[in-house]
Amino acid sequence: MAKAAKPGKAKASAESIVGDAGKAGAKVFAFAPEKPGQFTESEKKLQAVGCEVVQGSAGWHTPQGNSEPEMIAMARGADALMGTSIRSTPITRRIMEACPDLRIVAKYTIGYDDVDVDAATELGIIVTHSPTEANWGGVAEGSMAMMLAMLKKVRERDEAMKAGKWRSEDLQGTYVGARMQDGHEGITIGIIGLGRIGRRLTELLRPWRVRVLAYDPYCEVARFTLSGVVRCMSLEELLHAADVVSIHCTLNESSRRLINARTLGQMKPSAILLNAARGGIVEEKALVEALEKGTIAGAALDVFEDEPLPAVSPLRKLGHKVLLSAHMVSGNRASGIKPGAVWAAQNVAAALRGELPENIVNPDVLPRWKQRFVNKAII
Repeated sequence: MAKAAKPGKAKASAESIVGDAGKAGAKVFAFAPEKPGQFTESEKKLQAVGCEVVQGSAGWHTPQGNSEPEMIAMARGADALMGTSIRSTPITRRIMEACPDLRIVAKYTIGYDDVDVDAATELGIIVTHSPTEANWGGVAEGSMAMMLAMLKKVRERDEAMKAGKWRSEDLQGTYVGARMQDGHEGITIGIIGLGRIGRRLTELLRPWRVRVLAYDPYCEVARFTLSGVVRCMSLEELLHAADVVSIHCTLNESSRRLINARTLGQMKPSAILLNAARGGIVEEKALVEALEKGTIAGAALDVFEDEPLPAVSPLRKLGHKVLLSAHMVSGNRASGIKPGAVWAAQNVAAALRGELPENIVNPDVLPRWKQRFVNKAII
């Protein structure tokens, strides 16, 4: 049974719930739960082994959650933190320092840019993520759908018909693939980041007979060959050649605002930019200016620098030059965030048993973590 947490001074506006599990052997703070206000199967399993589960107010539908002081109050004394993406208050050093015995921060998502991984490593805390196929496969499929919607002018044709119109030249789409009969070469797709999502996208593109380029300075050379793509030695090389640029790299200090006024200027005027990775990789102000001036032709965006996208964002006023979705490109029936939540809960349980979890993103922490926690079970 769940009960509402009694609000104290430090969490007067917090919307948290605490699960009853008798005398808890461990405390788990779900800072951005799958379903705020109700316990999921994964959380109930943690309760069943003696965990107290505290929920924050952020969730998949509303990434804006509790403030840092509220998070610190709810997290204090926690042995594990877990959750999906949270934009209002990242998992900071201060939050983790409020938990002297914290073992793990387990993300439901592939991305973990909302966790201070360096601080976690310094404090001896493991950070894990959840690269489920339901997530990364969904991102690749959604990217393909956005690409085709833009190239084939799906929205424009539909709106024209519903407005009582018929055929017109401005509704002509782009023929995507190469044609053997008349020698049409087809378009060139450029992929930034050849990880799981990038590689799945190359698989989806294969039957279309397009030329695929990829840029990933951290990827071994063999992966380009195995994926059947042309390796670009620089980002500029890819941007100059691609008709569609699709971003699938992680957000870090080297990729933050990777796409900016200078790099947008290296793209073709007819090119389309797709971003289903992280909003911080694209400088939105520069993108808006590039679209307004015709530096590039269009953009399909699932992620934004500020989420949810502000109502006053100029991106909302660019008509068919942009295709927008609310950071839910992998939100599909029979997938969504649930598989990642299951993985994260399993990783939390492993850490609380004194075992190494899977999908660790900061392996440098392991010597210290093992010294502190290995074989020291609290559930």
